[in-house]
Amino acid sequence: MAIFLTEQSRVIVQGITGSEGTKHTRRMVASGTNVVGGVNPRKAGSDVDGIPVFATVAEAMKETEADVTVVFVPPAFAKDAVVEAIDAQIGLAVVITEGIPVQDSAWFWQYNVDAGQTTRIIGPNCPGLISPGKSNAGIIPATITGPGRIGLVSKSGTLTYQMMYELRDFGFSTGVGIGGDPVIGTTHIDCLAAFEADPETDAIVMIGEIGGDAEERAAAYIADNVKKPVVGYVAGFTAPEGKTMGHAGAIVSGSSGTAAAKQEALEAAGVKVGKTPSATAELMREVMKNL
Repeated sequence: MAIFLTEQSRVIVQGITGSEGTKHTRRMVASGTNVVGGVNPRKAGSDVDGIPVFATVAEAMKETEADVTVVFVPPAFAKDAVVEAIDAQIGLAVVITEGIPVQDSAWFWQYNVDAGQTTRIIGPNCPGLISPGKSNAGIIPATITGPGRIGLVSKSGTLTYQMMYELRDFGFSTGVGIGGDPVIGTTHIDCLAAFEADPETDAIVMIGEIGGDAEERAAAYIADNVKKPVVGYVAGFTAPEGKTMGHAGAIVSGSSGTAAAKQEALEAAGVKVGKTPSATAELMREVMKNL
């Protein structure tokens, strides 16, 4: 089992003909993803390695029965690309693009809500998601881990990779990189709920980072709704106060949004929190050995 992305998923790539779109489409195909088409209105009728390119998401869905789109479109055009996916009512839109203006992300987030949220948005500014051995939608390296019974949700792309690699001997049902921008589609809580409901996920790793209150809200959700063991890590224990660190959302003011405050909230909800990614992996290792 997997969440959001399975071996039945039929994937299209918006921006497939660009350098990043082409490169990562090839990687997705090599890892077993069923990429059935691409979208670029200026290249419609052409193909990439035999994968047909269509003018619109709606046309691609009609011709291929696609239910997932991965967006590799430059920031200036990303809002229109996501709106096009929402209008076509595709089930899942994975927005890889970094540097989308927050106003644009907030706009298409609200547009999706007003449209009834038929489309699940993951990202933007995220590595995508992978159900190892089944499908890979985004830029997560498929060779670093294998299928297993751990679920992973992470704000950070690189920490997604590290955690999947460190726990590769156990493997993952699905790893989801939700992105670290201030406005994102799918949240920690959305993934926690899906992993809790997935009969083939036994335990969950949650990676957060300083800034905002997403981790505190996730902690409250875990306390009330999650029975499976959860192990956590919060990036930024050594970050100076008042500085914007890395992701656009990672800014700390006073004690609000600090790694220590997030750790305290998570531990109060029964989550074991590691001080480093490796220590967090070791905590999960102990959990899995004792299940």
